[in-house]
Amino acid sequence: MKDLSHSGSALTLRCHREYLRRRDNWLHSRAAYSGGESYLDSALIRHVSEIDLEFAERRRRAYYFNYPRSIARRITQSVLGVEPVRKNAAPALVEDWSRSGWRTTGVMRQLSTMLTVYGRAYLFAESPRFEGKVSLRRAADERLRPYVRALSPIDVPDWAYGSDGKLLWALVSEEAVDHHDPFDDAIVCERVRLLERDAYRVFERRNGEFCEVACGENPLGEVPLVSVEEADGFGMDANHWFEDVVRISEAILNNESEAQMNIVKQMFGMLVVSDTFARGARKLHAGGDGGNFSATVARSAAIIESIEEKGISRFISPSGVPSDVIRQENRQLKQELYEVVGLAVNGYGRENQTAESKEWDFQHVNWFLAERAAVLEEAELAAWKLIHGFDAGIPVPEIAYNREFAVRDLEKSISGLLQLAQISDDRAYNHAIRGAAVELLDDISALPAGEKCRLRESDNDKGGN
Repeated sequence: MKDLSHSGSALTLRCHREYLRRRDNWLHSRAAYSGGESYLDSALIRHVSEIDLEFAERRRRAYYFNYPRSIARRITQSVLGVEPVRKNAAPALVEDWSRSGWRTTGVMRQLSTMLTVYGRAYLFAESPRFEGKVSLRRAADERLRPYVRALSPIDVPDWAYGSDGKLLWALVSEEAVDHHDPFDDAIVCERVRLLERDAYRVFERRNGEFCEVACGENPLGEVPLVSVEEADGFGMDANHWFEDVVRISEAILNNESEAQMNIVKQMFGMLVVSDTFARGARKLHAGGDGGNFSATVARSAAIIESIEEKGISRFISPSGVPSDVIRQENRQLKQELYEVVGLAVNGYGRENQTAESKEWDFQHVNWFLAERAAVLEEAELAAWKLIHGFDAGIPVPEIAYNREFAVRDLEKSISGLLQLAQISDDRAYNHAIRGAAVELLDDISALPAGEKCRLRESDNDKGGN
């Protein structure tokens, strides 16, 4: 292994040029997915006519429709709505793949969501360090077995590929927390791992400097990191499509915030006073009578009219029309948002779609989800191979992800079947309706073949409809 005893701090400052270019966008996308107070502070746009008091009120009233999280979750839930088939997989690892309680499908859900938000993610395979001989009893008691974690691209600041096209080395940054003693404060420290094909090193920040705290041999002969990337756009060095989702979502956020404030103004109105009254009020205030008068022109303060105008003090408020226009714009933006992602089916204003165009929409969504399923299946298989490299006693399972997804309009389909069932009491007719319902259920939950046959024929067993 290379001698890096004096280069720990320099090593941990390394960042790949792609990491530096994309990191701000990754952090922005993560903030949009997370939502909350801090995101509102950064996403709300203050317009030029707003005074501090007014913007502070709008900020306190703001709420966030988290469309980025909705889209990311919808993709993951659709792709992994049916449990992947893992033939010959070790049951203990399927139930706890991360060695921290996350099942294999749970870790893959994390990976899928990260892939949507960032466009890139990783599976990191590792085996716990231990000393001495390991019996079967000790291995079971101490859970001494390989495990897998999902990492975001923010956690992997630098990497390099060899001439064979595989990872030569990679840096993984993490936060180590020592909180085993309930009577002591938790100790939190930064940690960086250098993963190489034949070795690993662990560095921790101590007294402001990074020091090597662990090292060892890597028995795999390859870096135990599976890089997962959405190919769409990245071959052209393009930005990830989720960044556009965030931008549209922020436009909806700001539009909705303005519409809400318009409603508030309609309820409370704005004071308009005559110029004569305003001059008199200023004189009284200057005379030190203790009164107060605002001459600031803003939505939250008085507007002054000249004596040539109406000259009548009154309250005015914005029309309700702008709020309706903003809300209509937001509905259109929401539809375009799902169009951009490729998940829109039978959206606003599309009632007159032809059957052919609707079927194309269904196929479009199917292709999108099937492509994601293929990427996840390949990544999981690669991670199982790394686990097998750490422990040859753990087999590499045969993995199959679902490729058929229910994207038709479920509510309308069920409603149509119920209406058809009321047309006739004929047993053969209703048997056909039942068959259609079973096929719809199969689209949703991928019924086993035997179960489909049983449901189709169960009405015959009852001797009725």
